[in-house]
Amino acid sequence: MEKPKGLRFSPLTLKAEILSTILLFGVAGVTLAVPNVAGCSGSSAGSGTGLPPEQSAATPTIATTAAQNGAVIVTLTDTTSGATLYYTIDGSAPTPSSPKYYAPFLVASNLNIKAIAAAPPLLNSSVATQTFSPNIASGSLVWSDEFANSGSANAEPNATMWTWDTGTNCCGNNELETYCVWGSTTGPCTPTNPNAYVGTDGYLHVVALNPSANVYTSARLKSQGLFSFQYGRIEAKIMLPESQGMWPAFWLLGNNITTVSWPACGEADIMEHIDGAVPPSPNLGVDWIAGSVHGGTSTNHADGTQQYHPAGFSAEAWHTYGMIWSKGQVQFYVDDPANIYATFNSSNFNGPWPFDQGPMFIILNLAVGGDWPGSPNATTVFPSSMLVDYVRIYTN
Repeated sequence: MEKPKGLRFSPLTLKAEILSTILLFGVAGVTLAVPNVAGCSGSSAGSGTGLPPEQSAATPTIATTAAQNGAVIVTLTDTTSGATLYYTIDGSAPTPSSPKYYAPFLVASNLNIKAIAAAPPLLNSSVATQTFSPNIASGSLVWSDEFANSGSANAEPNATMWTWDTGTNCCGNNELETYCVWGSTTGPCTPTNPNAYVGTDGYLHVVALNPSANVYTSARLKSQGLFSFQYGRIEAKIMLPESQGMWPAFWLLGNNITTVSWPACGEADIMEHIDGAVPPSPNLGVDWIAGSVHGGTSTNHADGTQQYHPAGFSAEAWHTYGMIWSKGQVQFYVDDPANIYATFNSSNFNGPWPFDQGPMFIILNLAVGGDWPGSPNATTVFPSSMLVDYVRIYTN
């Protein structure tokens, strides 16, 4: 029945009707809250908003493992699902505009790491902080892979350091090889003839094979997601194959390639080589390697390159290929850090300088064919191997 207009109910009457409604609908599993009708001056427990308190992402954990001579490898983790970690190394407060964490990175200098976790709609986490004071002398060895193998059979490269790119023309450049991972049984890869292994001779072998007509296999090892570093001196002692279509390389890419893509992430080619000594091999005085840097955008590359080709140089001989990386500058050398043949810096680079954005990871690969070297021919030697004695990082 419609109630007469203007009829008012006392608070006690209104509460009684509400309680009756709760009892009626409670049978159906519906729960209704009784409003506070005591007036504006009344109080209730909690914030009075009816909303749950705001929550934050978990504070990141900063963990370390020993490297060499006092250096450590820092790993950032967080228990909040889907959280993105941001960090600084100068003691400043991290924000979502700070460098993003992608992979464990080497710490070989005095610095203060601070990190937060962001996982919207949660609030950003509290700041995790840790100070490092290793006080390591300049020129100290702080990390290396010596490719040691004390066993009696070929061994898998260190899986805590190296992962793999796989597939046919996996990475651009119209290369012809299928990159194979250790132990792969997917043709044309085969575990009985691996394309990368640590031999009983103590060298990393990266091998290009030609298992059938116009089919090529090789390997591309990388430390992406496992290890990275920023600044220092990195070098590798390498013996290169010389044959038409062979394209060995020792190089770095920025950890942020998954976010900003190439070439904005930065690429530093410490050593690249194509067949510069045919015929014959070696053709002394003609052979060469190249050191290059790449940055910019996909539509506007910024590049620099320099060849190294002194009289008597042969890439088929053992050489040490190195890079000295400091803030605003990259330098390349062969055999001796004093033997610098190329210097690139932020002031003369023809685009945004990508080498101060954060850590980079290491790549060792042997490509077959592609835009630069061209395809193998009847003179190409299979198998062809790139041998690596070691990869080492020193403090500047």
